[in-house]
Amino acid sequence: MIKTLNIPTILTLLRVALIPVLAVFFYLPWEYSNTVTTFIFFIAAVTDWLDGYLARKMGLETKFGAFLDPVADKIMVTFVLVLLVEAEASIWMTIPAAIIICRELTIASLREWMAEMSLRATVKVSQIGKWKTSAQMLAIACLLYREEVFGFSMQLFGLIMLYIAAILTVWSMVSYLRAAFKAMAD
Repeated sequence: MIKTLNIPTILTLLRVALIPVLAVFFYLPWEYSNTVTTFIFFIAAVTDWLDGYLARKMGLETKFGAFLDPVADKIMVTFVLVLLVEAEASIWMTIPAAIIICRELTIASLREWMAEMSLRATVKVSQIGKWKTSAQMLAIACLLYREEVFGFSMQLFGLIMLYIAAILTVWSMVSYLRAAFKAMAD
């Protein structure tokens, strides 16, 4: 375990550790709780990018890190989407959040299934998946912030971005499913 506990893995573990901290600030009745919550989420999003970058750049990629990184990402995104749906309690928030959560479960299961058949490389992260993740992170940060910036509603912008993320989510899921079924047919 010590060998796999390197800087990228520590950053990934930090992302998981930030979840309860984010939850506390999300529910804290304090005028700056949304700003702090958004900042915590931003730090988590940066660690999502930074851990992968450092692992590749420094040659510190491990099997444990390859497993933990997407799990930490999915836990953070799913957890925050559930918080936002609970706080918003509207069909407009629920639909894209449900699409995103269902896709994450489907693709995680697909990757596990493909790994059992030694075909995991057929469902590796694609460019569409990276766009989806970027749209999700931006949407969630704006929805957590909930304030206006220069007279523009971050809540509305975040909701629009969440729908864009949901569309990219479906698109990437279809791409992954096609690649998986093609690999199984070959």
